[in-house]
Amino acid sequence: MKRLVVAIDGPAGAGKSTVARIAAEKLGYTYIDTGAMYRGVAWKALQQKQEITDALILDVVRDIDVDLHYEGGATTVTVDGTDVSKAIRTPKVSHLVSQVAKLGPVREKMVALQRKMAERGSVLMDGRDIATNVLPHADVKIYLTASIEERARRRCKELQEKGHAVRLSDIRADIAARDKADMEREISPLVQADDAMRLDTTGMSINEVVEKILEMCR
Repeated sequence: MKRLVVAIDGPAGAGKSTVARIAAEKLGYTYIDTGAMYRGVAWKALQQKQEITDALILDVVRDIDVDLHYEGGATTVTVDGTDVSKAIRTPKVSHLVSQVAKLGPVREKMVALQRKMAERGSVLMDGRDIATNVLPHADVKIYLTASIEERARRRCKELQEKGHAVRLSDIRADIAARDKADMEREISPLVQADDAMRLDTTGMSINEVVEKILEMCR
């Protein structure tokens, strides 16, 4: 089978990272979690212990080094050499991601890194604007989504299992706000590419979604 470049887009909480990681492993591809890259910028901004402003974020991203390594069946995310794979998955970071991602200079730097990684081929990349902006010539384009209720339940369960004290109503409100911000931002808003295949995962298990993605790649 041809060594494909696969682009998966979709809203917050749709399960992109989970299924993309598994599908990439089954295909023997490198999984590039673009959301983790923006989370890395958000994490570094929070480490400054200052009021989070656009100016602070732009100052932080100027010399940031975000890197992803796939080893032993897992992707390790580093920021300036520090492993932040777990630290970037907190509610505080999640809340800041949309503000970080809407800034032009941040996106320009991340997109350049993402395109460079994709040049190797055999890559599966997920995010908000991969098929429309980052990799418009990807071999396979998938728009992964689910109802907001389903996405909120999944995210709430994930955070509670990690020990975070969260409420479903708060998670739902946060996801709705992130959807609005992602879809209405001026730079590369979240939209389904015209030639992307839509996959609604509401009511589907992780394994069912992964198998569907593998079918699309075949």
